Amino acid sequence: MSRNLLLGAILSSLVILAALVSYVWTPFDHTAMNIPEKLQRPGAVHWLGTDHFGRDIFSMIMVGARTSLAVALVAVGIGMAIGIPLGLTAAARKGSWLDELIMRGNDLVFAFPSLVIAILITAILGPGAINAIIAIGIFNIPVFARVTRGAALPLWQREFILAAQVAGKGAARISAEHILPNVANLLIVQGTIQFSLGILAEAGLSYVGLGAQPPTPSWGRMLADAQTMVSLAPHLAIIPGSAIVLTVLGLNLMGDGLRDWLDPKLREART
Repeated sequence: MSRNLLLGAILSSLVILAALVSYVWTPFDHTAMNIPEKLQRPGAVHWLGTDHFGRDIFSMIMVGARTSLAVALVAVGIGMAIGIPLGLTAAARKGSWLDELIMRGNDLVFAFPSLVIAILITAILGPGAINAIIAIGIFNIPVFARVTRGAALPLWQREFILAAQVAGKGAARISAEHILPNVANLLIVQGTIQFSLGILAEAGLSYVGLGAQPPTPSWGRMLADAQTMVSLAPHLAIIPGSAIVLTVLGLNLMGDGLRDWLDPKLREART
């Protein structure tokens, strides 16, 4: 196991563990306000301090982790569930009108920055975690469609695919039984990358007020709330910002490590 994969797995596991534990336990109620204890520095009672309403930041970070992970996970799931079949279909029908329709649709989505699309969709549908999932998921669809098509096209020229065609298998069956298993490794790596980007997108949407709504904690909204009090209590911005950075770093390191581990050429080079 590579060092990147190990470090990424450790960081990602800590975030996932915090999110899971938050369902059954947090040091304090993350919605409970205690104005007399507002803006406390990290200490023995409040491990990461308190915010401007006296809420425990460590508890909010734990619950915010589950919000970010849930939004990113479902959004990536939407992208994979729709984008992968589209990519397989486009590769199987290369050069046809269906291939052109799918790819030009992808180009249309890629013509706009992902965050702009997400802001536009959530502005139309309204703020909230569900609409943030829809917005991020829509952008993930063409990503997985392009990656899947690009990886599948060379396989259609391989001998084992020609043998399957001679055996009478249709394009859909070949895609499911032969193409998809051979591109799964690449899609897993791409999934970890999109997962980290989904967390960034959720934080960005929450920062501008279009993500998860109060009283549900969100790392992005914690940053937005802290921007006017950075000089008084810098930990209000440093802590959620560090949570975002470490989570994204962990997922990217894990994706990089998975790429090296799953790529047979790189495995052979190491041995």
